[in-house]
Amino acid sequence: MLSPGKAVKVSIYLSEGSTHHGAAAYSTILDFLYFRGVSGATVLKGIAGFGADHRIHSASMVEISDHLPLKIEFIETREKVDELMTKLEDMAGSGMIEVQETTIAKPAHASKRKRADVKEHIKIEGKAKLMRIYIGESDRWQDQPLHEALVRAMRAHDLAGATVYGGILGYGAHRRVHKEKPLNLSHDRSIMISVVDTEAKLQGFLSIVDEMVQEGLVVLSEVDIIKYSHRAVETGEGKGQA
Repeated sequence: MLSPGKAVKVSIYLSEGSTHHGAAAYSTILDFLYFRGVSGATVLKGIAGFGADHRIHSASMVEISDHLPLKIEFIETREKVDELMTKLEDMAGSGMIEVQETTIAKPAHASKRKRADVKEHIKIEGKAKLMRIYIGESDRWQDQPLHEALVRAMRAHDLAGATVYGGILGYGAHRRVHKEKPLNLSHDRSIMISVVDTEAKLQGFLSIVDEMVQEGLVVLSEVDIIKYSHRAVETGEGKGQA
């Protein structure tokens, strides 16, 4: 929670079309700030401007540009900003980050929800934990599908990876059978989210799961990691930041 006194204002300047690992960069950054407990952040969209490429970008009723300037602003303590800056620099890619000293005259009313501070992702080998989260397809969290919100939260906390599975038949605590219908018309299927990481990382994430999953089942299992690797992502102009 912020308190009156010295603080830091961070402004991140991006292009609307900027991406990070295939997702919109501004959305990824906002998720990261939210799930890392930043007090608040705002995304502002410009109607015209130019950047490092020195080309003018503007919007019109005829052509909607995806290169308009965006600015993400948030205010936090110096310690919190220093903790997040390395990851923010990576996600901002070719964008610019500005940091200004500021003074909080009156802090906004903050919720009492606590977030787990989770360390950066480390190499996984040998013993690890498998977390499975069983929910319903119709479950929501803050006006969005719960399974999508959980995956975004997992990525913001640098968990190694997550997979969402849709059930074709099953039942839960209510003893009501859920069945997949033709043409994917059902919105009441069972959903399972599977994620593997170190025990410390998953234990640190459990408080987020407990807050977001109001009805469902969460289990942890011991696993042995045989191989965990990924292909290098090529970067280039027009492909976004990796």
